[in-house]
Amino acid sequence: MKKVSMGSLFAALFLFPAFLLAAPDFPKGSITYIIPFNPGGQSDVEARLQQPYLEKILGVPIVVNYVPGAGGALAWTKFAQAKPDGYSVCGINIPHIILQPLSQKDAAFKTEDLKPLCIFESTPIGLVVKKESKINSLKEFIEFAKANPGKITIGISGKLSGHHMAALQFEKMTDTKLTLVTFTGAAPQVTALLGGHVEAIWGNSSDLVGYQTEMKILAIGTEKRMDTLPNVPTFQEQGMKFYSGIDRGVAVPKNTPADITAKLEKAFLDTVNMEEYHSKILKAGFVPKKLNSQQATKYIAEETEIFKKILLEHNLLLKK
Repeated sequence: MKKVSMGSLFAALFLFPAFLLAAPDFPKGSITYIIPFNPGGQSDVEARLQQPYLEKILGVPIVVNYVPGAGGALAWTKFAQAKPDGYSVCGINIPHIILQPLSQKDAAFKTEDLKPLCIFESTPIGLVVKKESKINSLKEFIEFAKANPGKITIGISGKLSGHHMAALQFEKMTDTKLTLVTFTGAAPQVTALLGGHVEAIWGNSSDLVGYQTEMKILAIGTEKRMDTLPNVPTFQEQGMKFYSGIDRGVAVPKNTPADITAKLEKAFLDTVNMEEYHSKILKAGFVPKKLNSQQATKYIAEETEIFKKILLEHNLLLKK
């Protein structure tokens, strides 16, 4: 009778399951791209721009599915529990995926449940008022807010979002009090401003580019003026060292096999590196950012430490 060595037994017990998880023929069918916000927002715009390139690279349909709610938390909670087979990917927003688990008792996902494939862009945030507003500058906005605490209603795209953090930091820096109005994403927030339902919003650069003739943009949170918004001054120009923005990327559930993760990561990075795609996102008002999975993981860890301090300052950090 042939003897079985311990080495062979080890291989059978441990290497074989890993082989089963490998998927050299991935993908075999369509991939669902989950958007945690409403149609028409920045996450949707990015996914739609990426969709044809991803389909060409991966050879399968990319189906965009919307799961809005709770500032993205509804989608990220469901996605964290999804089957880690690569057939679902989900858009991620930073700082949202950091802030919610750190601040909400009922947050049913952890930041590390979402394994980033890449971070592909940054969206600067601007301060915007209605076109018919009597406020014409950042200086006038601050003066009015100081003289009328709580009177300015300002829209944000979700609680514990980049907009929320921008609002808190702005109030602290300017010693003002604004009334925050929370929406389920950027698209309904812009609609509310255009319809006169709020006095102001913290707006994403891509929306500001598209609607700049229909609103007054008082300042943008970049170090220098954006080429797509050449007439919009930065906060820095107006005496405030205020730099606000949201980073966007895409993730898979944390236990997704390495070979599947690598294939999806490459597909997204190849898309991001295409000149045609690059030109489109610049024109749309985004700032390109190219971080691979490893770089994105490190970046999120660094940002986590920064936002812990901000949450602590505003008494929003959960006590362990």
